Amino acid sequence: MSSRQEINKSLRYEGGISRRWLLAYATTLSSVPLLGRTSWANSSPTFSSDPFTMGVASGDPDSTSVVLWTRLAPHPLEPDGGMPNEAVQVTWELSGDESFQNVIATGTTAATAQLGHSVHVEVDGLKPDRWYWYRFHAGDATSPVGRTRTFPLADVLPDQLTFAVTSCQNFEQGLYTGYEQMARDNVDLVYHLGDYIYEYEAGRNGKVRTHQGREIQSLADYRIRHAQYRSDPLLHGMHALCPWIVTWDDHETDNNYADAISEQEYVDPADFLVRRANAYQAYYEMMPLRRSCLPRGAEMQLYRRSQYGKLADFLVLDTRQYRSDQPNGDKKSTLNADALAKTQSMLGSTQRNWMYQQLISSQSTWNVLAQQVMMGLVDRKGDPTAPEYSMDQWPGYAYERMQLMQFLAERKISNPVVLTGDIHTSWVNELRVDDRRESDPLVATEFVATSLTSGGNGPKELKHLDQLLAANQCVKYHNAERGYIRCQVTPQTWRADYMITDDVLKPGGKTVAQESFVVESGCPAVQTA
Repeated sequence: MSSRQEINKSLRYEGGISRRWLLAYATTLSSVPLLGRTSWANSSPTFSSDPFTMGVASGDPDSTSVVLWTRLAPHPLEPDGGMPNEAVQVTWELSGDESFQNVIATGTTAATAQLGHSVHVEVDGLKPDRWYWYRFHAGDATSPVGRTRTFPLADVLPDQLTFAVTSCQNFEQGLYTGYEQMARDNVDLVYHLGDYIYEYEAGRNGKVRTHQGREIQSLADYRIRHAQYRSDPLLHGMHALCPWIVTWDDHETDNNYADAISEQEYVDPADFLVRRANAYQAYYEMMPLRRSCLPRGAEMQLYRRSQYGKLADFLVLDTRQYRSDQPNGDKKSTLNADALAKTQSMLGSTQRNWMYQQLISSQSTWNVLAQQVMMGLVDRKGDPTAPEYSMDQWPGYAYERMQLMQFLAERKISNPVVLTGDIHTSWVNELRVDDRRESDPLVATEFVATSLTSGGNGPKELKHLDQLLAANQCVKYHNAERGYIRCQVTPQTWRADYMITDDVLKPGGKTVAQESFVVESGCPAVQTA
């Protein structure tokens, strides 16, 4: 029996994570002071250099509010960001114009050492469907200006929404060239579907740029790694242009982890949960997330709903924190009994039930699952006589996945669309209850974004592509180059432009729409635009 099997066995017998493990990670985080309390914060700080090296960001908008974010870090690659061990008062402003002649709201908050001197301000009472500009002040320093927006009211059917979908931005393996074109696209928002950072030690993955330090484990390690990624001007420049809605995959913590189980053999779950707590806290600190996402030890609720009027309901999922261990040793396998077991869950019962409730209650034209790993049951080998499926993706949780498709079909959920990251290649999939049965009716459409940089420059031509497409009737497009997806959604159609960057290994790469696909409301079949 492998160590991962032994851990799974102990988890089953103990009814989940034991009290010993809970105690092991519950003490790893300092108590977090009340957010927004400023009476005890230093109101006149001085800095040795610009404290706003991480830029600004906004996220999780609704029709009347949005989260504004920054982090004070004059020396971002130091564990404490170059900040003293004290709270610092930060003032924020929100304006109806870029020149701040029409300041609509302002306030003060505390950037605390316990949260890495990050700032998360939830501004409420705003007008729906409107652009705003914001900035921060600390001492004599002023941040760059960011732009954000609110969503339409829940009972309004907007004419259009334009947004980008991206994931997998390995710092060592490429330049963030795709964000240059994304900025020119003038999108309303960005969905980032995970692998915002990579946890590997310096030099393991690539030579375009180099990580700092060993494989990250401690809170200081994760903070520095996030800061190194966020120091890229194209990344924090794109954050400043529009709100982002984020979720994680595995590399924000540890490659291919599953709940309390590390990818590595013989890792005590107690030790892994300490690492997970560090990773989750650093992730919260560096992302424009609401207080409801504030982690509690090694737990953090990241799944949530994002509603763009009556045009689209987005359910942002977490397919890492609650999942069962990957079957078949996490090796590519047939859809055997282990992969099809009813006990295999990607979402966990609480999140799954929440998802079903949200889908049933939705009155939107489009219903979107924004999540991490490919849902199409794709034979990656392309050999019908000996098919191979990824056990880290939904095929390793095939029963739950088929039940989801059955639910969407039986409950007649309006226009289900799945947005996916993770796989470093682009795909367009037509989803059925069982994708291996061509006679099953179509249920949903899946758009899979390639990586922004991970994998370096992928091949422009894929070997055995015809064989793969012939073996997988659900697959309508597959490409291995870098880029992102630009989506334009109206009440009548969903258009997905696959934006491809020709070179991420050196400056000067160009990003263009290589292929475009359209799905019409009422029919999940994919058409070439």
